[in-house]
Parts: sequence; C-alpha cells; structure tokens
Amino acid sequence: MTTAKRDEPTAPAVVDVIREAITRGDFAPNQRLVEAELAEQCDASRAAVRNALVQLTTEGLVERVQNRGARVRAVSVEEAIEITEVRMAVEGLCAARAAERVSGEDKSELREIGEQMRTAVSGGDVWGYSELNKRLHSLVLRVSGQRTAHEVLGRLRGQNVRHQFRLAMHPGRPAVSLPQHLAIIEAICANDPAAAEQAMREHLRSVIDALPEVGGKTRFNAV
Repeated sequence: MTTAKRDEPTAPAVVDVIREAITRGDFAPNQRLVEAELAEQCDASRAAVRNALVQLTTEGLVERVQNRGARVRAVSVEEAIEITEVRMAVEGLCAARAAERVSGEDKSELREIGEQMRTAVSGGDVWGYSELNKRLHSLVLRVSGQRTAHEVLGRLRGQNVRHQFRLAMHPGRPAVSLPQHLAIIEAICANDPAAAEQAMREHLRSVIDALPEVGGKTRFNAV
C-alpha cells in the first residue's frame, strides 16, 4: 500500500470523484475498479480509494466479487423499476408531509426552483434542468422532516443515480417532467397533502413508464 500523497484528496472527495465517474458512465456495468488505477486518476493513496469503494458498496453503486475485487454494480431495468416503485411510495409520503410543514421561505425556494426549471427547459439546458430536478426532490425531502425516509431514499437514489442521469438526457424528457414538477410545487405551496402526494406519485409513475424506452434490454450502471 502506498503512503498518502501530499495534499491528497480527502476520503469524501475520492468517493465523490468515483461516484460522479460512475454516474457519467465513464465505467461500464460490471467493469472492474482497479485500486491502483483509481489512485492514479484521483491522485490519492490506495487506502483512500479502498475506503471509497467500501462506501460506494454500501450505496449500491459498487459490488465486490470474491477473488476478483470491486466492480461497477449492474442493475437491470426490472430492478430499476422496482426501486422507483419504492421511491414512489416513500416520496409520495414526503410530499404530503412537506405540504403540511412548508414555511413561507420554503414556498419561495420551491417556486424559484420551478421558475428556473421553466427557464432551463425553454433554453434547452438539459444539464441545468437535471441539477434543478435533484434540488427539488432534495428540498421536498428536507421540508418533509422525514429522517427515516432520508436514509431510505439516500440508498435508493444511490442505486438509481445512473438511471436518473440517462433519463434526464433522454430527448424530450424535461418537457414531459416539467409540468409534473410544477404540479408538485404548487400542491405543496397550497398546503394540500393529498394533491402533493398524488402529484409526486404521478411523476414517478411517469419515470417508471419511461424506463423501458430509455433502458431497453440493456443494463444500467447501478442506476
């Protein structure tokens, strides 16, 4: 094992670098993750890389194979659908709770994200829209105050992160999901738990319906 390099990235930074690379598709499903190569790419020690791979294994992005080391975990379309079905139930609950707890400041932030989403779609900013999508879902979860849901969704989103990226990049997808996101925002801001839950569930049902079109019969990188 090599010694730590001067100004070496911290363990969380190494995790972030590798996670982002998997999300972008730099590594193929089932591709081996070689510690020495990753250490060189991250300018970090093998110990830091090893710790990062352990963390990513717990997130469901990486799996360890006996006598073969670590590799990118592949998730089938069927599993991605199952994951999203669980998200639909949990995030629907969170949207309802958010509608009950939302403050004036929260409403302003939600509506600001909604306007930024409109601008991103009209300007063809797919990447910006994808980032706003993540911000919106994270904000709904925070406002809901559901700490247990936070833990559950953290793991599920970790496994679905590659899928979310590919779906966001799919032609025409932002225009489809924009009105769904705006409906979620308006229901929460109207303090209507039933409507908020329904809007969130309808949005994630749309995601489920789109998965076969985006994924076909291929397998996603830990999506």
